[in-house]
Amino acid sequence: MFPQLQKQALRHARMVKVMATSGVIRPYGPVTLAGIGRTIHDWGIGFAGGMGALAIRAPHHTGLVDELGELTWSEMDERSTRLAHSLRELGVSEGDSVALLCRNHRYFVDVSTALSKLGADILYLNTAFSAPQLGEVCRREKPAAIVYDDEFSELIDKSGVDVRRVIAWHEGETGDIPRVEELIREGSTDKQPVPQHTTRPVILTSGTTGTPKGAPRGEAGLDGAVALLSKMPFRTGGTTYIVAPLFHTWGWAHLNLAMLLGSTIVLRRRFDPADCLETIQKHDVDALVLIPVMMQRIMKLSEDQRSGDWSRLRIVAASGSALPGDLATDWMNAFGDDLYNTYGSTEVAWATIARPQDMREAPGTAGKAPYNTEVRIYDEQGNEVADGESGRIFVGNTMLFGGYTGDEGEGKEMIDGLMSSGDVGRIDENGRLFVEGRDDEMIVSGGENVFPKEVEDCLARHDKVDDVAAIGVDDDDYGKRLRAFVVKSGDVDAETLKAHVKENLARYKVPREIIFIDELPRNATGKVLKKDLKDYDENGTPGEESASADPDGSEGGSGASGQPGD
Repeated sequence: MFPQLQKQALRHARMVKVMATSGVIRPYGPVTLAGIGRTIHDWGIGFAGGMGALAIRAPHHTGLVDELGELTWSEMDERSTRLAHSLRELGVSEGDSVALLCRNHRYFVDVSTALSKLGADILYLNTAFSAPQLGEVCRREKPAAIVYDDEFSELIDKSGVDVRRVIAWHEGETGDIPRVEELIREGSTDKQPVPQHTTRPVILTSGTTGTPKGAPRGEAGLDGAVALLSKMPFRTGGTTYIVAPLFHTWGWAHLNLAMLLGSTIVLRRRFDPADCLETIQKHDVDALVLIPVMMQRIMKLSEDQRSGDWSRLRIVAASGSALPGDLATDWMNAFGDDLYNTYGSTEVAWATIARPQDMREAPGTAGKAPYNTEVRIYDEQGNEVADGESGRIFVGNTMLFGGYTGDEGEGKEMIDGLMSSGDVGRIDENGRLFVEGRDDEMIVSGGENVFPKEVEDCLARHDKVDDVAAIGVDDDDYGKRLRAFVVKSGDVDAETLKAHVKENLARYKVPREIIFIDELPRNATGKVLKKDLKDYDENGTPGEESASADPDGSEGGSGASGQPGD
């Protein structure tokens, strides 16, 4: 009993220290402090409580900047109150689920906060969904209404989703369908009653290996924020540009973190690499939140386009997929040692965070476990392995999800209270994690174990390779063989690339086939859709379903790195 109490006391002491260092805990006047205390007591620390507290402690501070202009925290709090009243009049009730299909802009925050004030659950939908995916997810999750950007109207029509509709961002006439801005203008400013039901956000997995699953989370929690703050030098009152999609764990987490810190949130609906750099300079951004494929696109800009004074930019927080090849080193050489790479998944949240020093000293590392997190490596029999040995990655923290929606019997494997991340890796003698690949991607070829990620990283380092992914395919002689798909940036043939792999890796890791294609299929969070690559023929032509589900390239072809995991 006493050791457990001592452990909790140490954890809370460290939490207070981290929050004080970042400026979250600081002196306030008695009136302000009392107002913040009442708001957090009544509403908690989710969107409703967080926005209400910000409206008290910094009412006139700019809270959000998007293409439509600026909003203060006070204005945002009032907008969400008005919208909550209007949504209630439209029939949205406490405990209902409402789907949100929006890009990064003010209405995403308006709706999330309004639903939090109503006590309604929020289903965050992927903007790169095909119509069949959208229909399948909504049939499973059963939302009572859907709020969406007008550009997705045809998609919703084709999906068969038949629920009450509200339009968020629009650039033309929307007919009789109510619009968020109208609902805000017409809504009452009367204080909302505190609901009995606490809003449950449902964030979908990436769906790289099948239909996206719903992973419900608590509306907000200090442990998740403190874990990030323990490894990244965020401070209150900064400016955070969230380029990563807000519907994904990484973007959503930093939206919550920026509210906790009282940082100005900069949003743009679409990602363009040159515009991203201009936005950083224009708004004196000190923290940039993005996914690796966006970093790749920025690094493809000319040196002149990437030139400038980047000393104000202190944090580049990357996650969503693994950093390929030498991307981390190349980025830091161009923009300074400001890169922080996070490994985790929708289910386990953050497992490790690599700081700039980690990636300089041990290229390819996913870093070390942050505050209140434990990472262990187990073999197939459930035994913990020694440092340096490969095995299955398991993560323990207070942010583990409780199971997928719609299937009470489905979840992740647990050992000693730790949850499987679905990946294989090793921990070195310095406590740094190295992720070797998905445990279900490893192939056995001729009796040898091969992880595609190692081969992908090797090919990515060739100066004529722009992008690459490798998968295992059936082979009559060897059981499985490796097939690599390459987007090339210059004149190179398959035999040259095979020779490159042979020079750097074991002979049995050389891909039997290298197929050149124009672009890898990715979801909106940047992960390669390897299930779609399996449908490509030997000429690199995608199958019919893969072609129809191709995501909007404006997202970066583009949701937590270094992780291969969902």
